[in-house]
Amino acid sequence: MIRIEVGGERWEVDDDFLASRWTCIWGRGCQGIDVAPDPSGTLGCCILGAELTDVDDAANVAAHAACLDEGSWQHARDAASDGIFTDETRRAIRVVDGACIFLNRDGFAAGPGCALHLGAAQHGEPPLEWKPNVCWQLPLKVERHDGADGTPVHVLRRWRRDDFGGDDASVAWFCTDTADALVGDAPAAESLASELAELLGDDLADAIRDRVDQRRRRDSL
Repeated sequence: MIRIEVGGERWEVDDDFLASRWTCIWGRGCQGIDVAPDPSGTLGCCILGAELTDVDDAANVAAHAACLDEGSWQHARDAASDGIFTDETRRAIRVVDGACIFLNRDGFAAGPGCALHLGAAQHGEPPLEWKPNVCWQLPLKVERHDGADGTPVHVLRRWRRDDFGGDDASVAWFCTDTADALVGDAPAAESLASELAELLGDDLADAIRDRVDQRRRRDSL
């Protein structure tokens, strides 16, 4: 972990992960997060639906879902009949046929994958503006604890299997704890630059990338 203070906030950052060549391998070897590997390689981390952070997150997803049609969204009719949320609290996205209602399955005419991601691409907009917060933030996770002097400390780390609420048996594989996903063209701090900026703000994201780059240069000597 590296320690950074920006804007009066203390941060501990998982520089091991951000310096790695991690990249999403959905459709390219991703085994999914179920108890057994997904043979299609296309269910990814979508089998649980998505927990929403607040009313703004729910409203944003609902607004962008309204921009999708049956040609780009396999479960558009399911959404039209019973909605996209699990219940009236609007705190989670529904699961349909074993995965998120927004996940187009393998064999769908428009192709497999997140319908919101596809919709964003079709409109020339960043997917993180369309998708639930947890979806575009993953594999990054922010936590908070109190330091020894009582000062709040924020922690930025990689998402782990136990963050899905189970154990190693219920989530048999996850991309952040295997070498399978360390095949990116650039360090995660660079490939996830947009996500870091949206999650943390430009100043902190820039400071983190600088520190990770310094580490990489030292390691290369």
